[in-house]
Amino acid sequence: MNEVSSLLSATAAAFTALVFARAAWHKLADFTGFTGFVADYRLVPEAQVKAVSTGLVAAEVAIPLLLLVPATQAMGAVLAILLLGTYALAMGINILRGRTRVECGCGGAPTLLSPALLVRNAVLAAIAALVLVAAGRLQLSFGDAAAAVALGFMLWVAFLLAEQVISNGIRARMLRR
Repeated sequence: MNEVSSLLSATAAAFTALVFARAAWHKLADFTGFTGFVADYRLVPEAQVKAVSTGLVAAEVAIPLLLLVPATQAMGAVLAILLLGTYALAMGINILRGRTRVECGCGGAPTLLSPALLVRNAVLAAIAALVLVAAGRLQLSFGDAAAAVALGFMLWVAFLLAEQVISNGIRARMLRR
């Protein structure tokens, strides 16, 4: 295992942990609103919306925790990839149904469903997959670990900016219609 792959994996873990910590925080801060988003997707029977919403938030809380521990990083990365894929599938189904005026419920900037969100989730899943490069076998000095956390944080800030740009673009297109 070389330093570059360890640094790449640790940076991806820090970034992915921040993405899911923020998403979980938004959902927990307004759980009732989040259950409304889940219901709006019309993929879960109404009687199951609260249970499904609870399971989704639990997974989002678990991912950052799993990514913090070297022995469970691979599990955290796989869970992140699966959850992002599940979200993309739910979004894709609704986009194909023509239901693009549905709020994604991702947390953060309010964003209506669009193909851009599918691309975003694919990129996030690819970054989470980078965790698997060295998951559980990280060989980093304290300085390298600090650099990985700083890089992960910088990527996360760039992600927040990109997310806002996507949200603004979708809103602008909706207003022109």
